[in-house]
Amino acid sequence: VQLVESGGGLVQPGGSLRLSCAASGFTFKSYAMSWYRQAPGKERELVASISSAGDSTNYADSVKGRFTISRDSAKNTVYLQMNSLKPEDTAVYYCNAWRSANYDYWGQGTQVTVSS
Repeated sequence: VQLVESGGGLVQPGGSLRLSCAASGFTFKSYAMSWYRQAPGKERELVASISSAGDSTNYADSVKGRFTISRDSAKNTVYLQMNSLKPEDTAVYYCNAWRSANYDYWGQGTQVTVSS
């Protein structure tokens, strides 16, 4: 099983980034996919999630209206479009695939830094 995140980097406040998470080694369409983030000294928090069918999404209040999660089953990839970025969005962003407690996978993370 592999989840490989990409797309992180340094961006100015107000800018945009799109994160990608390429999945392999499991049946992608059977898993809910999520993005989490962890800032220094803070606990990991859920940012956004999307159902296995892609018909339901959920967002943290702090990112509603700015971030959009989507998935492409043909490419086994989940995306996080991040707009109007703020310094408080700075964190390591992790991709998660979940079907049950025994089928819960994580990527290695990608750093997002929002700074002028």
